[in-house]
Amino acid sequence: MVQVKRGDVVEIHYTGRLRDGTVFDSSEGRDPLSFEAGSQELIPGVSEAVIGMSDGEEKTVQVAPAEGYGERREDLVQEVPLQSLPDGVKEGDALQARAGERVIPVWVRAVNDESATVDANHPLAGKDLEFDIRVVSIGSGT
Repeated sequence: MVQVKRGDVVEIHYTGRLRDGTVFDSSEGRDPLSFEAGSQELIPGVSEAVIGMSDGEEKTVQVAPAEGYGERREDLVQEVPLQSLPDGVKEGDALQARAGERVIPVWVRAVNDESATVDANHPLAGKDLEFDIRVVSIGSGT
């Protein structure tokens, strides 16, 4: 039976949950997710978990923050004057900040009369995650 090796192109279906069981993402009902096993294309906890799996195999993996979206960093949270943000900005909005040529996604965490708290952490940073993974296909890497 063929097993996934590092560098193979693999397609999976997955469901990602928080520790409390809340589903935050799933590929069910969509095309499978395709990536190179063991690469940096996905979080390491999933990219590495498929290595050694066979076509059609299913498993559940626990992913700590270090193997997921990283630890939360308070230095990535800032207060920004409202006049520096788009009109009508509200809590929960996703925005883009610029740092030189880099575009950084940020989320508005709170808004008051004069400023907003913006957060450049990934929304799942610092969270323990669980993924159900099912290998759909395995192809040779390039």
